Amino acid sequence: MAFDSLSEKLQNIFKSLRGKGRLSEADVKAALKEVKMALLEADVSFKVVKSFIASVQERAVGQDVLNSLTPGQMVIKIVNDEMVKLLGETAVELNLAPSNEVTVIMMCGLQGAGKTTTAAKLAGKLKSKGRKPLLAACDIYRPAAIDQLKINGDKQGVPVFSMGDKHKPQSIAKAALEHAEKNGFNVLIMDTAGRLHIDEAMMDELIDIKSSLKVHQTLLVVDAMTGQDAVNVAQMFNEKLAIDGVILTKLDGDTRGGAALSIRSVTGCPIIFAGMGEKLSDLEQFYPDRMASRILGMGDILTLIDKAQAEFDENKAREMEKKLRKAEFDFNDFLDQMHQIKKMGGLADLVKMLPGMGRQLKDVEIDEKALTTTEAIIYSMTKEERSNPDMLNLSRKKRIAAGAGVDISDVNALVKQFEQSKKMMKQFSGMMGGKGSKKGRFRMPFGL
Repeated sequence: MAFDSLSEKLQNIFKSLRGKGRLSEADVKAALKEVKMALLEADVSFKVVKSFIASVQERAVGQDVLNSLTPGQMVIKIVNDEMVKLLGETAVELNLAPSNEVTVIMMCGLQGAGKTTTAAKLAGKLKSKGRKPLLAACDIYRPAAIDQLKINGDKQGVPVFSMGDKHKPQSIAKAALEHAEKNGFNVLIMDTAGRLHIDEAMMDELIDIKSSLKVHQTLLVVDAMTGQDAVNVAQMFNEKLAIDGVILTKLDGDTRGGAALSIRSVTGCPIIFAGMGEKLSDLEQFYPDRMASRILGMGDILTLIDKAQAEFDENKAREMEKKLRKAEFDFNDFLDQMHQIKKMGGLADLVKMLPGMGRQLKDVEIDEKALTTTEAIIYSMTKEERSNPDMLNLSRKKRIAAGAGVDISDVNALVKQFEQSKKMMKQFSGMMGGKGSKKGRFRMPFGL
C-alpha cells in the first residue's frame, strides 16, 4: 500500500511510547517530532503537518493522558483520532438522484491519472448496487480513449455512448443524456479529456460541458503517486469547477501517499473512492477511520469483511460450513475457496488488513505464485483423488507431481497443509459468524 513506509515509521515511534511506563511532556514532544518528520517524508503538505501535530500535542500533553495507566496507548489513540479528522471523519456517499431520474456524473482529471479506467470501475460499482449506468465517451483527443472505454465498459457489462471524435464534447454529453433518458438508464458517467498539465483550453471545455446540462456530481480523479502535485491539481480543479469529490487512484502503489492525508484538509473536498489495484473491481469506498487504522498499522478488518461479503456466495458458505463441521471437505472445496480468496485481491494486501499482521510479516515475502502452483497440483489430480484425498499414495503423488511440473515434496507439502487446515477448521468452524441475522451471516474462508 502507498503508506507502507509511513506506517512502519509510525509503528516504530509508537512502540517506543508503549515501552515506557510513564510519559513526560518531553517524551510526547520528542515522539511527535518524529511523527512530523515521517509525515513530511511521506509528502504530506507542510501546513497540514504543522496543524496536525499542534492538534495532537495540545491533547496529548494534558494531565489526563500523562497520568493515565496507559499513556502510550492514549497518545496513539489521539493520533488516530486526529488522523481520522484529517482524512474527513466520515465516509461520503455519491449524491445520486432518485432511480427514476438520470444522475449525471462528470469525471475529470489530468491525463494518466486513470480517469477512463476509473469511470468504468465506478460504472461497475453502481451497477452492482442496482443502478443502470451508461458511460459516455467525451474524450475525443487521446488516441484510443474511446476504444479503451468501450473495452472496459464491455467487461463491466455497461454500454458506452459514443459519437466518435468528430463532434464537440459538449454535444456528445447532451446527446448522451438524451439517449440515457430515452433508454431507461439512470446514471450517466462522462469520461472527459485530460491533459498532461492543467491548461485553459481543457478547463474551458469542462466548464462548457458542465454548463450544458445538470451535473449532479463532478468527480476529480487524481494519481496518488504524484504526491503533493495531486493536492495542487485538486486545488486548481476545485477553483475552476467546484468539484464534489475526489477519487484517488494507484493508492496500492509504492508511493509516499501524502496526497490522501492532505487533499481533504487543503481543498475541503472529500475523498469518495480509492483505486486499490488494476482490476476493474478494485475501487473501494473511502472510509477515513479505516484508512487511518491501516496507516497506523492497526489493520482494516472491516474492509476485509466487505471484500469477502462482496465475493462470497452465501449458499456456498453455508454448504462449506457444514462440511467443515464434519471435516468432510475435499480438494475441490479447497480449490473453490482459493478462487474466492484470489477474487478478493492480492494475498499480501489481505494479510495486512488483519490487525497486527502487517508488522509481523513485514520481512516475510508472500509468494502469490504459490497459489498458482497449488492450483496446478490439484488440477493434476483425478476427480476421484480430489474427492477422496485419503487415496493419495506414493505412486499417485509421483504422477501428480509430474503432471503439475513440480517436485513430489511440493505435493506432500500441499497434502500436509490440507490436512492441517482440515483439522484446524473443524475445531474453529462457526466461530467467525458476523453480526446480524443468520441469512446475512458472514464466515471467513478456511484459507485465511
